[in-house]
Amino acid sequence: MRIGENMSEEEKLELIYPNLSYQIVGSAYEVYNSLGSGLREKIYENALALEFGKRGIKYHRQLYVPVEYAEEKVGSYFLDFLVDDKIVVELKIGEHFSRQEIRQVQEYLRKLGYALALIIKFTNRGVRQKRVLHPDQLPKI
Repeated sequence: MRIGENMSEEEKLELIYPNLSYQIVGSAYEVYNSLGSGLREKIYENALALEFGKRGIKYHRQLYVPVEYAEEKVGSYFLDFLVDDKIVVELKIGEHFSRQEIRQVQEYLRKLGYALALIIKFTNRGVRQKRVLHPDQLPKI
């Protein structure tokens, strides 16, 4: 039996990179506890990069990803972070997770072949996070 067979989506989410996810979210809480709410996304991104560095977390920031159609570049996007070449991290401001935000990170996962993304929201009431799995495949652990 493969890992993931007969498991709920919730159980699958719990299996993927739990220690690294905990470090990422903990870093976001540290940033929020220091800076508070109401700032621009870029300020939280800058602070989170510093916190990752303090914790020895490997990351790429604003990772360029081209979008192609018929083997021609038609656009691009930038990931906020790719942590340890495993987890896509997208930062957002606001209280609620929108379908658009979830679809956006699912597309990143689909395009790049990664198993997990974290959407981290800096809200007026603290940090919220949502784990998003690759929509088409089981993760390679």
